[in-house]
Amino acid sequence: MKTKLIIIILISAALVSCAARRNTTFHTPAIKPPDVFRGAEKNTATEAASLGDLKWFEVFKDEELQRLMRAALENNYDLRTAMVRVEVARANVGITRSNQFPTIAANTNVTTLRNSTSGSFPLPAGFDQNRNFGNVALNLLSFEADVWGRLRHATDAARADLLAVDENRKAVTTTLVSDVASAYFSLLELDMELEIAQRTLSTRQDSLQLIKMRERGGLATRLEVRQGEELVQSAEQAIPGIEQSIEQTENQISLLLGDSPGPIARGRLLTEQEQPPSVPAGLPSALLERRPDIRSAEQSLAAANASVSVVKASYFPQISLTGLLGFQSGQLGSLFTGPASVWQFVPQVSQPIFNGGRIRSNVELATAQEQLLLLPVRTNHTDRVPRSVGRAGSISESSRDSRDAGTAFDNAPGQVATLLCAIPWRGGYTLERAGCRS
Repeated sequence: MKTKLIIIILISAALVSCAARRNTTFHTPAIKPPDVFRGAEKNTATEAASLGDLKWFEVFKDEELQRLMRAALENNYDLRTAMVRVEVARANVGITRSNQFPTIAANTNVTTLRNSTSGSFPLPAGFDQNRNFGNVALNLLSFEADVWGRLRHATDAARADLLAVDENRKAVTTTLVSDVASAYFSLLELDMELEIAQRTLSTRQDSLQLIKMRERGGLATRLEVRQGEELVQSAEQAIPGIEQSIEQTENQISLLLGDSPGPIARGRLLTEQEQPPSVPAGLPSALLERRPDIRSAEQSLAAANASVSVVKASYFPQISLTGLLGFQSGQLGSLFTGPASVWQFVPQVSQPIFNGGRIRSNVELATAQEQLLLLPVRTNHTDRVPRSVGRAGSISESSRDSRDAGTAFDNAPGQVATLLCAIPWRGGYTLERAGCRS
C-alpha cells in the first residue's frame, strides 16, 4: 500500500512539473511587416552585402578620424560604464546560477574540557578531569530540488539580462562612433566655412579699396563707399561666430574622447572624403536584425518572460534538502573509526496555503511588466524601421526631383533666349543684342 502511494505521489509530481514547465520557452513575437514600404523603389533587388556588413574603419577612410575613433573606443566614459555594466550582469548570472547547485561546506573542531572535582556535579574518584571531543563533517547546508524550474528560469532571466546589457553596450559603441564621425565632419565643414568667410572678407576689402579709389576719381558716390564698408563689416562679424563654433566642436570631440578640451588635428579635407554608399530603401528585416536597441528590447522581454515563470513556481511546494556526513568521537584517536561515523539527512517540503493573495499579485505584476516590455518591441518593428525606410525613400525621391529641377533650371537661359527671339522688340533692342540669328 505504501509503495502504491509513493508511486502515485511521484507520478502526480511529474505531471505537475510538466504542467508548470509547459509554454515557458520564450519566442520572439511574430510581427508581419508590410510587403511594400512607402518610398521604396519598384523592382528593388535585394543585395547580399550592405552598409551594415562593413566595419567602421572600412566606411571612414580618413586616418585621423580613425585615430580619433580608436581613442574614443578606449577612453570614452559612457562606453567604459557600459562595459562595467556587462561585467556586473555576468557576475549576477553566476550568482543566480549557483542557486541550482548544493552548498557543501567542510567543518571540523576539537573541544578540550576540564571538569571540576568539587563543583555541583563532582566527578567520582578515578575519572580523568580532562576530556577531548573531535568533530569532522561535510555539511549540506542547503539545496533546493528544482522540480518546478524556478531556479532554472531565474538563471534564464539573469542570462537574458546579460544579453540585453551587452546589446546596450553595442548601441553605445555605435552611437559613439556616429557622434565622433558627425562631429569630425562638422568640424571640417566649419573649417571650409571659415576659409570661405576669410576669402569673402579679403575680397570685400579689395572691393572697398577700389570703390574708394573710384570715389577719389569722381566715379563713385559716398553711398557706394558706405555700402562697401557695410559688406566688409558683416564679413568681419561672421568670422568670430565660426571660430567659436569650431572651438565648441573641438571641445565636443575631446569630451567624446574622454580628454580635456583642446585642439583637434585634421586629416583630409571635406571635399576629399570618400562618400559611403547610400542606404537602400525596402530592407526592413535586415535592419531589424542589426539594431542593438531592438535586440536589447527582445532580451529584456525574454527576461520578463522567465521572471513570470519564476513567480508562478511559487504556487507549488518548495523542496529543500539539508544534511551532514562525518565523524564525531570523544577520543581523537578513534575519531575516524566506524562507530564514530555520523550522518543526518533532513528533507523539507514547504507549501504556501494562505498569503493574502501575494503570489497572485506577483504573477499579475510580472505578467504586466512582460506586456509593458512587449509594446516597445512591437513599436520598434512596426514604426521605427518603416519610418526610416520611408524617410530614405522620400529623400532619394526628393533628391531625384531636385536634380531634375536643377537640370530644368540650367536649361532655363536657353528657353528665355528663345522666347526673347520670338518677341517683336522695340526701342532699339535688336535681335543681335538678344543673341538671335535673323
